[in-house]
Amino acid sequence: QLQLVESGGGLVQPGGSLRLSCAASGFTLDYYTIGWFRQAPGKEREGVSCISSSGSSTNLADSVKGRFTISRDNAKNTVYLQMNSLKPEDTFVYYCAARHSPSCTRYVSAYNYWGQGTQVTVSS
Repeated sequence: QLQLVESGGGLVQPGGSLRLSCAASGFTLDYYTIGWFRQAPGKEREGVSCISSSGSSTNLADSVKGRFTISRDNAKNTVYLQMNSLKPEDTFVYYCAARHSPSCTRYVSAYNYWGQGTQVTVSS
């Protein structure tokens, strides 16, 4: 069964860092583009970042450029989102998702498989 599991969320002070992980089971990530998304209660889910299946192409939302980095380790079947200089406005549930395509996109509707999400709270 194809499954994505996020981990690494938690409570962090403003200016702090977290690294989110997205681990796949039941399939290999080699041929999948992975996206990270975030959502607040009652709000639409928004694309944060994506990385192509080869890892050669990445994309970041303007709101996180210079602070977040996406990477992948296909040998570990895992994708990471390194989040630095966190701000209270980064408080969301973060989701990873997979699409069977080599192309990177942050459109929610382009992704077929989703994890259950991990909460990130930035607060002093």
